[in-house]
Amino acid sequence: MPQHKSAAKRVRQDAKRRLRNRYQKVRVRTMIKDLHAETDPSAAQEKLNAIKAQLDRLAGRRVVHPNKAANTKSQLDKYVDSLG
Repeated sequence: MPQHKSAAKRVRQDAKRRLRNRYQKVRVRTMIKDLHAETDPSAAQEKLNAIKAQLDRLAGRRVVHPNKAANTKSQLDKYVDSLG
């Protein structure tokens, strides 16, 4: 239990941010699942671009580690290249 007002506020802020960050991560995972279900290379490329943009945003805010974002983008690039 926080002993100071500022600590209590920090707990409230952290809870909000944790929910927001978790939502964003789940959203990216869902986008990746949708990409893997895609068979058309041009549609897959469009979805890949959206996923890359979202991963870059999350990495910039340190929601996900930048290296993890880079590795994920690289793996998805290979997957989309294998479709075409």
